[in-house]
Amino acid sequence: MTQTIELQYFFDPFCGWCYASAPALEGLAAKYPGQLSMMPSGLFVGSRPVSSMADHAWRNDQRIQSLTGQQYTERYHQNVLLAPDGVFSSAPATLALQALGELDAKLEPAFLHAVQIARYIDGCDTAKEEEVAKVAVAVANENGFELTAEGFADRLRSDAELRQRTLERIEASQARMNKLGIRGVPQLVAVIDGKPTALNGEVLYHGPDRLIAAIEDLTVTA
Repeated sequence: MTQTIELQYFFDPFCGWCYASAPALEGLAAKYPGQLSMMPSGLFVGSRPVSSMADHAWRNDQRIQSLTGQQYTERYHQNVLLAPDGVFSSAPATLALQALGELDAKLEPAFLHAVQIARYIDGCDTAKEEEVAKVAVAVANENGFELTAEGFADRLRSDAELRQRTLERIEASQARMNKLGIRGVPQLVAVIDGKPTALNGEVLYHGPDRLIAAIEDLTVTA
């Protein structure tokens, strides 16, 4: 009997620890492209002023950098966290991920990594639809889909049906997390022959080899 594998990755585009797991996720998407399910948790889709949490975020980011090596630049610190009247909301990025996934599910992990790089390295304010659209369109175009940044940004602002589908997907992810009894993101759940196993978060922060080895161990013992 053929073994079935599904890898459910729970995340939020604005989660710093999800950024820390980006190298592992990239390797996972390459190794198991047809088995990876992206599960947006909606953790930061609500909007609040960046100024209300900028200092806390920067301290946490520096801790993540020291523990995992994932870089956070001064451009990000100045242009995003210290931006006057800036907002903190992953809603545009989550909507964009949904829209790209409706073209091809394999675009989703590629977009997540690209939008993280745009924010944390390039210092782009990815709470803004126009900045998210630039990233999404670049990822789509690299994979053979012709989109325009202006048109995509308009969808992020005004496509009510896209917003509803995204909300339903978030609700499904949250229900799945509740059923599994897991809290916080990132989380990776390996479902081998229908049996779910939540992998220790620490496995996500040390690159793809360790994570893939942990999954292969599960397939052997299943």
